[in-house]
Amino acid sequence: MAIPTPSAAPGGNRPSGQYQRRNNDPFANIRRNHRIKVPQVRVISPEGKQLGILDTPKAVNLALEVGLDLVEVAPNATPPVCRIMDFGKYVYEESKKTSHSKSTASKIKEIEFTARIAPNDFNTKLRHAEEFLDHGNKVKLRLKFRGREMAHTELGFEVMKKAVVDLAGMGHPDADPKLIGRNIHVMLTPLPANKRKAKFHVKGEESEDDGDAPQVAEA
Repeated sequence: MAIPTPSAAPGGNRPSGQYQRRNNDPFANIRRNHRIKVPQVRVISPEGKQLGILDTPKAVNLALEVGLDLVEVAPNATPPVCRIMDFGKYVYEESKKTSHSKSTASKIKEIEFTARIAPNDFNTKLRHAEEFLDHGNKVKLRLKFRGREMAHTELGFEVMKKAVVDLAGMGHPDADPKLIGRNIHVMLTPLPANKRKAKFHVKGEESEDDGDAPQVAEA
């Protein structure tokens, strides 16, 4: 069933209470082919070669003859600059880049320690941290004091400083470990992939899920 379109009020104004749907397509405003209304454009070939200033109809036909599109890339230039390209492929690749960026950016994994953690547990935590850093995630190390352990915060700082040193081959701290309430926090940022050297985790090996590495993902 077709949805009737409300008629405009006198003077071209939309009736009270009616709202225009916003177009969220980031590529909708890019003019291409017959939507380019200026009489002449400066044309760039698919290979990046300057083809000079052409009449717009001729430039559009030139693109369509080879199965591509004439896309306006610099609308404010005089005359506007257009490139011959596969617009559908361009939109797909740009959308994929944006999607990948959103899915990988700002992910934080959290590893929790205690002031009197056993050596084996400590190494397990660091192995998890190395795995996260190797995947490009930031890692937040958090040490929680229990009961009277707050009287000896230096023990917690020793644990955290040792963790930072042991993970130096995979990531670097954004700042020194800091005590906030009953917790010591420090954030690690992964090193560039070609500079990472794991100490506890062997690449290609899947670690057992022992529940020692809680994960926190933040947008």
